[in-house]
Amino acid sequence: MKKLLSAFILAATVASCSTDDTPFDDTVTPELVSPAFFMQVSTANGAQPFTGVVTISPLTNGTLQYFGNYVNRNLTPFSGYYFVKDGTLYEDKKNLELTLPLGTYDMVYWGTPKYEEPIYANPALREPSYSIGGDMSAQAFSLLQIPGDTTYYPTYDLAYAKRPVNVGTDDLDVALQRVVAGLKIIIKDRNDEMLHSGISEVDVRVTNIASQLNFATALPQGEPRTVSFPLVRSMDGKQMTNGIVMLFPSIGTPELQVSIKLQDGHVKSFKQMLEAPLQANTKLTLTLTVGKIFDEETSGDFTLEDWNETSEEIDVPVLE
Repeated sequence: MKKLLSAFILAATVASCSTDDTPFDDTVTPELVSPAFFMQVSTANGAQPFTGVVTISPLTNGTLQYFGNYVNRNLTPFSGYYFVKDGTLYEDKKNLELTLPLGTYDMVYWGTPKYEEPIYANPALREPSYSIGGDMSAQAFSLLQIPGDTTYYPTYDLAYAKRPVNVGTDDLDVALQRVVAGLKIIIKDRNDEMLHSGISEVDVRVTNIASQLNFATALPQGEPRTVSFPLVRSMDGKQMTNGIVMLFPSIGTPELQVSIKLQDGHVKSFKQMLEAPLQANTKLTLTLTVGKIFDEETSGDFTLEDWNETSEEIDVPVLE
């Protein structure tokens, strides 16, 4: 998770820089304030301290134009970002606090919470570009294509909020909403026995995933893409699964595509439409049971809502 958070912030920081956004000195710097920061996570068991990272981007009040952030009394395009542990700032990290003139701003919050259960280890994401006065409705988080392939990486877990803050009066606290869907795949033997040792690799593809999330609204947009990821054999050998994969919401109902590569080079495949679209803040667990696959030799007060969790079981027919 440390690597994830560091990558998220590094990407945001790098994306913030451009040759057109060189920090400048004001001849008269207004009175500057750094609002207080508090964070919690709202779960089914009540409010819990938040651990993760949050970026906060001030927009000029009533517009979608990026205002910027004063760093060393210079107005820069860098968003505020905060490493948070157990609800408070993590002092061992280099937080970049928001420092702004008094007044009201529309704050856009993007958070990446830490997970207690395993999540997919290799997400990727293209960050928005930040420029002073830039129209943030034209910016988005975008899926990244896997090199040499037509499919795309899963995303990070992302949570979002937008609300006005009166700097000088209000604290930086808000209710975060998760804006991605979670997917967990489990493949197991129909008789709960060991999966055949002849299985070499399992690749999962999910179609009709939105390619972007709008920065200002967090709504899915763009052309639908296919996201792919591998499954890993469990220690007891009875199933193959993955850490929770984070996906942008789908555009329509996705198709699940599973390819099982065997040690002898044959590939078995399975396809099925899911029962419903993948929506933000939903977690779907799919359990696929397979029989004999060798029958045929063919190929502030920040809160974050709990998952709306569902599950489906799919009895896979003879794989082709």
